Amino acid sequence: MKMRKGAGNPYLLLMTTMVLWGGSFSSSKVVVENVPHSVGALLRFGGGAIALLVAVWLFDKRETPVPARSVGLAAAAGVLGVFAYNGFFFWGLSLAPSLDAGILVPVMSPVFTSTFLLVSGKEKANWARVVGLGLGLTGAAIFFLGVGGSTEGGSNRLLGDALFVLSAACWAAYTLAGPRVMAGIAPLRATTYATCAGAVLLGVLAAPDMVKVEWTEISSTVWLNALYLAVGAAAVANLLYYRGVGAVGPAKASLMMFSVPVVNTLCATLILGESFGWLQGTGAGVLLAGAALAVTQGKLPRRTSVGVERRPSLDHSADQEGELAK
Repeated sequence: MKMRKGAGNPYLLLMTTMVLWGGSFSSSKVVVENVPHSVGALLRFGGGAIALLVAVWLFDKRETPVPARSVGLAAAAGVLGVFAYNGFFFWGLSLAPSLDAGILVPVMSPVFTSTFLLVSGKEKANWARVVGLGLGLTGAAIFFLGVGGSTEGGSNRLLGDALFVLSAACWAAYTLAGPRVMAGIAPLRATTYATCAGAVLLGVLAAPDMVKVEWTEISSTVWLNALYLAVGAAAVANLLYYRGVGAVGPAKASLMMFSVPVVNTLCATLILGESFGWLQGTGAGVLLAGAALAVTQGKLPRRTSVGVERRPSLDHSADQEGELAK
């Protein structure tokens, strides 16, 4: 498989991206344990917006102006995919372990997307997708039964996990809006505009809580995690992902998304000391297997030529769910 000169090993770039994304759940938990969840969301995506603006300035020096309509669509998508998604996500993190978030959010998003495509008639059902979705929903039900019977967190953990599911639904809707948003605008710019719009609304939401924060008492560890979330998990990860997708295509790149729960589980258990019981573990396994079957439709993506220029969708999950839904 040939690659463009200077692109580097695409799978190494993609694996680095998955590690950055997988570690972001635990880092977000560290931040939200020290500041209100609304402030935590702002620190991550306010900083991410700044980092992405710098990335656009450095790597996308195009002279052709972006149509106002495209900017408006990207900003509107940011209300759903950045503001609503992260509002639910960080609220959930204030109640439940990051271990739960790393399972429910990246895995339930493609389940919701595939379900919508089937119900709306935009995609045809086949045995692999139907069985996969059935397994995914069954796994989610088992996972929640395990949470309900858990002695760690009780009802707060159950509510937090429900918020993670809502955030996954927001991300799925954001993904489905991707093709319309991407028309006439480069992916990096679309992501930047969406992140900036969402960050502004997160700032409005966080304003009442910001005055309550004892900023001088926040430890360097919290600041380092916030910096990692903004620069590593947002700007750097997206840039690496764009290069990887351009080399191997969205379908192959998206399969690596299933390594995110693995990375998160390692981080949550080894760094934060989080855990879940055997019933939750069983549910997580069934959910992962079902989602993988539904997304791949029972077969690996076909080998494609790298020489054809590919444009990633609005963000990493857009490539994952939109391309594999075909």
